[in-house]
Amino acid sequence: MVSSYSASDIEVLVGLEPVQKRPGMYTQTDNPNHLAQEVIDNGVDEVISGHASEITVTLHEDCSLSVLDDGRGIPVDIHQDEMIPAVELIMTRLHSGAKFSSKNYRHSGGLHGVGVSVVNALSKRLIVEIMRAGQLHRIEFVNGDVSQPLTIIDDVAKRCTGTKIRFWPNPKYFDSIDFDIKKLKQLMLAKAVLCTGLQLNYVDKTDPKKNESWQFEEGLQNYLHDQLNGSSTIPELPFVFHQNLEETVVDCAITWTPASSQVVAKSFVNLIPTPQGGTHVNGFRIGIANALREFCEFRNLTPKAIKISVDDVWRQCNFILSVRMDNPQFQGQTKERLSTRRIGKILANMTKNVISLWLNQQVTVAEQIAKLAIANARQRKLASQSVKRRKTVLGPALPGKLADCTSTELQETELFLVEGDSAGGSAKQARNKETQAILPLRGKILNTWEIGSERVLASAEVNSIAVALGVDPGSSKVNGLRYGKVCILADADSDGAHIATLLCALFVRHFEVLVAAGHVHVAMPPLYRIDAGKDVHYALDDDELEQLQRQLKSKKRNTKITVQRFKGLGEMNPSQLKETTMDPSSRRLVRLEIKGTATVNKKLDMLLAKKKAGARKVWLTRYGDQAII
Repeated sequence: MVSSYSASDIEVLVGLEPVQKRPGMYTQTDNPNHLAQEVIDNGVDEVISGHASEITVTLHEDCSLSVLDDGRGIPVDIHQDEMIPAVELIMTRLHSGAKFSSKNYRHSGGLHGVGVSVVNALSKRLIVEIMRAGQLHRIEFVNGDVSQPLTIIDDVAKRCTGTKIRFWPNPKYFDSIDFDIKKLKQLMLAKAVLCTGLQLNYVDKTDPKKNESWQFEEGLQNYLHDQLNGSSTIPELPFVFHQNLEETVVDCAITWTPASSQVVAKSFVNLIPTPQGGTHVNGFRIGIANALREFCEFRNLTPKAIKISVDDVWRQCNFILSVRMDNPQFQGQTKERLSTRRIGKILANMTKNVISLWLNQQVTVAEQIAKLAIANARQRKLASQSVKRRKTVLGPALPGKLADCTSTELQETELFLVEGDSAGGSAKQARNKETQAILPLRGKILNTWEIGSERVLASAEVNSIAVALGVDPGSSKVNGLRYGKVCILADADSDGAHIATLLCALFVRHFEVLVAAGHVHVAMPPLYRIDAGKDVHYALDDDELEQLQRQLKSKKRNTKITVQRFKGLGEMNPSQLKETTMDPSSRRLVRLEIKGTATVNKKLDMLLAKKKAGARKVWLTRYGDQAII
């Protein structure tokens, strides 16, 4: 460790260096499939915009992959500000592209201007060939840098346009440079099904027997039916619907499998798969449940003392959900989870209306689905009878009392551990009193990482948490658990991140059984509020704020845009807190998961152990600007 620390120690990463330094922040590093997806998605964006109809993916003998589309072709003219060809700018600069506004691409999955430049950064060689205006252009890159400048190499027919990108993944950045062809084909099949009329071809130079092509005019219903492998379903053929509402296009196929424990649940946003779901799936779930509950109430199908929850309806539900929308916001560059809040309410209302109409038109099918949901509700009620709702009297040191919920249904109840009495008061007003309980915590709780489970109850805050949960620290059983979800809710600033980290450490060390069972979550409140005229938006962090400001300025040039930075949750009024953090249809809630116990323990040990101050200082010096909960 050097003792001096000055301006000369500050590094500035330029060009593609950030990707090459930290590839895991931009892509999945087990294999290069995500690189292929980024290039394919660019071609699909051209298809969605009506400028292309065919994409060909070719696996070559030298482990390279090429993607050819018949779109407009990447622009090759000189950029007016950077004074280099547009294709070179796109391939060598992060956050450059034509998808920040809706001028060229209305429903696009490429939002950050990062995707194809990441492919270039992590490839040892990359070639781009572009057909535009009767000429074939070619440019080559090595390790992200231009090796052969843009050159016209041939003439082509003027009607022939498109882009071909061929890349060789760099083994330096991946566990294996072999593409997972099975998953790649599944991705291509799904895109062909979801994008009506698109011709998708897979060509395997290593084994021509593996060549395949897909094109569908009406394929969503058959696709879901085939995915279920002959399982008995309600209805026999999936129900399919298409809706175009508020600049949002929704296509869906849905059915239920009473006798199968395996369900098909696939969601897409602008044809990009979202395996972790997100706000669109949350709204979809709520809409279906509300429609079925309304149907049951109208026909008096629900027995007394039985209440149908979202999970009761959802347990055996199989669906393919495709949403096309303007300016979607994803969690991370891999885009596995959608976080756009507004889409949750749109999907909830739209789905409820569509499913309600269908249920009342197909009464026999609807009654079968209702019977299935009621059976699930009965089973859940029997399983949770040992969990008794009681008013908990907390210890005398507790600064506020537990505001309990009234429901006795474990799966639908939530306990919010809220930082501070002020935020706790707002949360009590914002909550759903039936299903959401609030426990305010004063300041930073005890660092329990190095304390035995038999001693942590000496802390008043920890004791209050344990009593409210009905589970003792160190216990391997959850029989007494009183809430289906435990939600850590702290401010979006650095102090809030510290408090959330201490609470995460408490659960990982002393309530590991709850974490392993998926009961513990971390709420993600916004740091900023952005007002653009009458429209209100929220941003999670500085990056999201910058992206939103850029989008709003391009759309509302004459509208005054003001930004408010929340100092804490207490600054939000109850309606804001409900919309951004507590309403299931619009909030951002991340499940706390342990992916590799040894790795997690090592990281938390470094962050919280008393004897690891030296290692902590080194880590903060190197990675402090990247620290997250």
